Amino acid sequence: MAGQSKSSSFFREGVASIAPILIGIVPFGLIYGVAAVEAGIDPVPAIAMSSIVFAGAAQLAMVDLIGGDAARVVIVATALVINARMLMYSAALTPHLRDLSFADRLLAGYLISDQAFAVTAVRFTDPIEGRRLRRAFYLGSAAPLWVTWQISTIVGVVLGASIPDEWSLEFAIPMVFLALLVPAIKDRGTRVAAAVSGVVAVIAAPLAFNAGLIAAAFA
Repeated sequence: MAGQSKSSSFFREGVASIAPILIGIVPFGLIYGVAAVEAGIDPVPAIAMSSIVFAGAAQLAMVDLIGGDAARVVIVATALVINARMLMYSAALTPHLRDLSFADRLLAGYLISDQAFAVTAVRFTDPIEGRRLRRAFYLGSAAPLWVTWQISTIVGVVLGASIPDEWSLEFAIPMVFLALLVPAIKDRGTRVAAAVSGVVAVIAAPLAFNAGLIAAAFA
């Protein structure tokens, strides 16, 4: 019982860590839902994309390409390039989650996101003893974001164009990522990394298939 209670405590800690970020996820999801409807995607595939792809930036890029009648190979390649950063996230979390069961590692890989990674990586700078506790914290930070994303995208798809342009929901996207960036900048090394990647991302922004994002990550 004590072990279950401790796991529940770490799960709640994960939920509390991700909770402030979820506020920005809601308009992000609404934007995707509206964009999908405007691109002519049927509601069921639009909603399914959120659970299959589960990657906001990639989904928005795919919707834009679908609306422009891009070739399927281009759409898939763009999503893969944008989501390539998840490989780095997985590599960074592997030392902490490598002892989980195969099923748990599959679940962790599916639920990974920019936000869940940032929260978890910061928390894991102070080692958590015991795989059950690490698993509990990770799921506490990752699962609520998944649920929030699914609900907000469904609402966006259902409401569609009825959401007024005056709401200017687009502001939520950069704000969500800034909320992740600022707490992670703690020392000279992280300041240099943030500055270099930011400059490279701006310079490389015109590259096709959103390759500027990957260039910035490698830089």
